[in-house]
Amino acid sequence: MCMKGLNLHISEIEELCTEFPSTVVLLDHLGFCKPPIDDDEKLALSRLLKLSRFQQVYVKFSALFRLSRKPFPYEDLSPILSEVVSCFGANRVMWGSDFPFVVPECGYKGGKEAVSIIANQANLSNSELEWILSGTVMQLFQGKWIP
Repeated sequence: MCMKGLNLHISEIEELCTEFPSTVVLLDHLGFCKPPIDDDEKLALSRLLKLSRFQQVYVKFSALFRLSRKPFPYEDLSPILSEVVSCFGANRVMWGSDFPFVVPECGYKGGKEAVSIIANQANLSNSELEWILSGTVMQLFQGKWIP
């Protein structure tokens, strides 16, 4: 988890992906890339998108309330979701609620609803949204719950 930003860890992630191509890498919370407002944030997003060249890298579209600069339904994340799906494919993007932290923000139901709203604004297909909401995680974890 890149809580202080993806730029601090990108070289280590790239090294891991290069040296251990069978190791699955799951970047939580979009690698903490927010809608960019300065050059550092633009660079972080660009670096996140470039990680798509490693087939073992997946992106978790989660903790939207932490990433967005706007209140619920966090519509400023729409361009980022569009770019991430364009680069990685919907089958390498998965939604995460960030439970229990989402509860005081917009609730679990609201968090899921926000993904649908953002995906609609990003012009994602129903199939892509289905991958993000459930298909990717089921594929990655082979439909098994892991405690």
